[in-house]
Amino acid sequence: MLLALAVALFYGYPKNITHMNNFHSGWYLIYTKPRHEKKVHTRLNEMQIDSFLPLTKKLRTWHDRKKYIDEPLFPSYVFIYLNSLQNYYEGIDAEGSLYYVRSGKEIARVQDSVVNNIKLVTSQVKDLEVSDSYFQPGQRLVISQGALTGLSCEVIESNSKQKLLVRVDLLQRNLLITLLAEQLMSI
Repeated sequence: MLLALAVALFYGYPKNITHMNNFHSGWYLIYTKPRHEKKVHTRLNEMQIDSFLPLTKKLRTWHDRKKYIDEPLFPSYVFIYLNSLQNYYEGIDAEGSLYYVRSGKEIARVQDSVVNNIKLVTSQVKDLEVSDSYFQPGQRLVISQGALTGLSCEVIESNSKQKLLVRVDLLQRNLLITLLAEQLMSI
């Protein structure tokens, strides 16, 4: 914690300490060193700080075998739930953490609904695609049947197929899911 405070004062994180007096608990994003997401997530859990690392299974092929491995859905990002200013400094002090994602001078807060949607989708859907492409706003729908019942999403067309879109604006990424039309209802 002392190291994080020294770094914060030296580098100016947060840029204006008075902004942190208006601290609001909620979900935030930590940017990590490459391939350190799982280490940061584990370390945060050891410090009893709530964090979320969305994973997806990918088939990796080596010259002698094939194996499904868990890879981060958003490479170099870990979601962290901050309850206090102390959690802020402990989170950035975790081995492998680089900085909090910012919007201007403020650390950017992620809406609870976005995190809940990502949790719901990653826990139930196996065929998941992440895209950084821009999609025109689509028809807003709610899933009415199946494991994703209640998820609010958009229907868009991608690669000549209709897919569901869950936007993660802060990361400028989108989650694309293929689902049957009868599982959807209008808002």
